Formats: sequence, C-alpha cells, structure tokens
Amino acid sequence: MDHQNNNNHNTTTILVSDQVLVINNKKKKSNQTTLTLTTDGTLGWFDECLCVEKQVLGMSTVGRVITINAIVKETIKGGDGFCCSKGRKEEEEEEGSLVRKSFSFEAVSDFSFQNLCRNIQAYIDSLGRPKKLFIFLNPFGGKKSASKIFDNDVKPILEDANIEYTLQETKYQLHAKEVSRSLDLTKYDGILCVSGDGILVEVVNGLLEREDWEVAMKMPLGAIPAGTGNGMIKSLLDSVGEPCTPAHAILAAVRGHKRSLDVATIWQGDAVFFSVLMLAWGLVADIDIESEKYRWMGSARLDFYALKRVIRLRKYNGSIHFVPAPGFEDVGEASNSCVISVESLKARQHGYQGPKDDFQSSNWRKLNGPFISVWLHNVPWGAENTMAAPDAKFEDGYLDLIVIRKCPKLALISLMSKMDNGGHVKSPYVVYIKVKALTLEPGPRMGNSMKEGIIDSDGEVLARGKGTYKSNLKSLMVYDKLQVVVDQGLATLFTPI
Repeated sequence: MDHQNNNNHNTTTILVSDQVLVINNKKKKSNQTTLTLTTDGTLGWFDECLCVEKQVLGMSTVGRVITINAIVKETIKGGDGFCCSKGRKEEEEEEGSLVRKSFSFEAVSDFSFQNLCRNIQAYIDSLGRPKKLFIFLNPFGGKKSASKIFDNDVKPILEDANIEYTLQETKYQLHAKEVSRSLDLTKYDGILCVSGDGILVEVVNGLLEREDWEVAMKMPLGAIPAGTGNGMIKSLLDSVGEPCTPAHAILAAVRGHKRSLDVATIWQGDAVFFSVLMLAWGLVADIDIESEKYRWMGSARLDFYALKRVIRLRKYNGSIHFVPAPGFEDVGEASNSCVISVESLKARQHGYQGPKDDFQSSNWRKLNGPFISVWLHNVPWGAENTMAAPDAKFEDGYLDLIVIRKCPKLALISLMSKMDNGGHVKSPYVVYIKVKALTLEPGPRMGNSMKEGIIDSDGEVLARGKGTYKSNLKSLMVYDKLQVVVDQGLATLFTPI
C-alpha cells in the first residue's frame, strides 16, 4: 500500500508490515499491534516510531523475539523520550542527552518473524554502515580517561550496533603511526581513535607512508573526544550543531557517513610531517608548548600562561610567503622569488610523494615581521574551547591563515578572550585569509637574537629554536625555512551527516 504526501510527489511505500506483540521493560507482552517499516526508514508501531538511519543501532533475536537497539534523545518532559524524525517538534526542541533504549517485539508466526528480520536487517545493511573497526585507545592522553570513556560510552553502542572491533592501546609516542603503516586494512571498514587529536594525526602520517597510501587514505577515520584538545571531532560535531560528547562522536562512526578532509604536507629537506589540524609559530605555539611546565594546574594552565606571555610579549622576526586563495590576492606584498621545492618529497621510496603542482607560476605574496603570532588552520576548532578559524572548511583545498603583527597588549587580551567563538578574527589587528601554499622563514625574537621560537603542528613540536623551552630535545625539523602545501580531500573522515 502506498502513502503519498499531498504537498509533493515523493511516495513512501511499506516495505514490511506484520503483526507482533510488544514486550515492555518488565518483559510483559501488551496487546497485538502492527510493526511497519517504510521505504523512508520509519519503523512504527502503535503511535510510536523510530527513524532507522538516525536512531536504530542494530537488531538482535531470541526465539521469535526481535529486539531493536536504538539511541534516542531524552526529553525534558520525560516519558519515553523518543520520536521519529517527523513531527513532535515541541519535544524535539526540549531534547536532552542521548539515551540507549531497546524495544522488543514477538512475532505472531515463524513467517512473520523471518519476514520482519529479513527486511529490517536489509534496510540497516543498505545504509553502508561499518561492520568491523580497528580502534586505537590512548590511555595516557588528556585526563587519562580514555579507557573509562571507551567502556562507558563507546563499547555499549558498538555492541548494540553489532559492530566487531579490534582494540589496540597505544603504549608510546608514534605507536599508532607504526601500527597504521603496516595494518591489514582489508579486514576493517574504518579506524577509530579514542584519544585527543594526537592519535588521529599519527594514523594519518602512518597511512601516508604506506606504499598503498592512495587506497589507505580512503579508509574512514573517526575520533572520540578523550584528550586535551579534541579539535577535529569538535569541528565535525559543531558543524551540524551537535555537542562534543563521546556518544555523539561514536554515532558519527556507527552511522557510516563519510566526508573528505584536506591534509597539509609540511616539509623541510627530507623531513616530512602531515598535518590535519594546524601549524603555529609565535604566541599560540609558545602558550601551547611552554605551558606544559604548569600541567599541575589542569586546563587553567593555558589561560594562566597566555596572560603571562601577553604581559611579557614576544615578537619574532621573519617572513611568510604564500599563495592566496581567490579574493585575497591583494594581501601583503608581491613575492616573485618564492618557489616550492618538492625534489626531496619526490625522491621518497614509499608513501605520498608531494603535491603535483610546485606553484612556480602562482601569484606569491609575502608578509614581513616582526610577528606576534602566525597560525595556519585546517578546521574551525583547534580545541573544544578555541574556534581558531571560523571560516575553515574540511575540504575546500585551502588553509586558513591567522596573523597578528602589531597589537597593543590590552587589545591582544581582548581578542584572545574571543577565541571561544571565533570573534578574534574580526579584530583590526588580525590578518585572516585563505592560502593554498606557504613558506615560513622564522627568525629570532626582537631584541634578542640569541633567543628563537617554537614551531608546533597538531600539538607536536616540529622545531625548537635556540633558547626555547626544552631546546635540548631533538625535533623532527630545525628552526629554519619550512614549506607547506594542502591537498584537497586527501583523507576520509566519519562524519555526523
């Protein structure tokens, strides 16, 4: 039987409709009713319904009892707190947190049971959801809560969705990169990182060092917020108006929707680092890295050290050269002598070998220092409370460049207080543009040529200059000219929609 909407020409058809007994939470059977699944994915009985794509996780059976595992938005008004995607607007406006629920039905005959199971499972399978995931868990990140988050928020939903998984705890820095470089990807439908952004970055770097990197980068990656920053999953969830919680994050992976993600290649000679979040030099990098000495303060260390750095403000000599996106061609000065050098990348035996374009004929521009801060961003949020680049897009093929050169200290404190909503980029002291390629030539601090700076990417120190915090530690690159290009849509992410 067809049901047609009078307002349009879309037709909703019943896929299956059979008699069942509804079993309540006390395992008692209620009156007989009809369980119906329609082509738009609505599973309905009595006056209730579930949207299979958004709410149904999976199905299990015992005898002739069919149990539908779902996740619903609990309503402030109470009650069952669930509804299909149509109607009940008043309740949806007062929705609360996500809650796992199970709904059980007993088929009235073997034929009805088989008919219902076959059609419901076929619809779930048609959504292209992952069936097996490889999961990295970083027990040391953030507040060291990743194991608890996995047990309480992630594992139950995976079990409800009938998703198999292999769990790998990371034991040391770059462990996830090593595993990703040799993992048999044919066994999995995605990789999930229960951590901050660091493990996700390691996975991307590992995949891009594989001989089959082009195929490997099609493997969808997901993140569960369990670290300090959580900028990537915050960016994904915020883009659709969802809160940054483990439950919402795991749902993004379970539902199986995918989107592309730009990846920046940062290199200096033979040293290469693949970035998915940001690169920082100056104030932001100093706060991020040097505040580690105050870890005992918790998250307050960043605010405390930011104020300290503003009071004793540093400025760095140097220059940045960039290929601007359309609309930003007049920013800075003309720079005709800058050419990206890709020879060292092309000479690599394995893995990604650099951009196809060396930008020789591009319209290069430059900004000269001194600089207070240079920030290059790939996604809007650098952390859960820092919207660094409000106009950043996941797959537009550009990086967002945020530069502060001259700024009075009071104005700097004011604009930094607006980083939680992106308001800082509206300051007249901020240059905010999009670029396709960039070279950074870092110099020493103004007034002290024996002191240099720190270059930070995705929470990792790429280079430590003279006189910097822990400058004795070895880093991937030296404090000198480095180059950055962005490849559009190189990686693949699980996304909420």
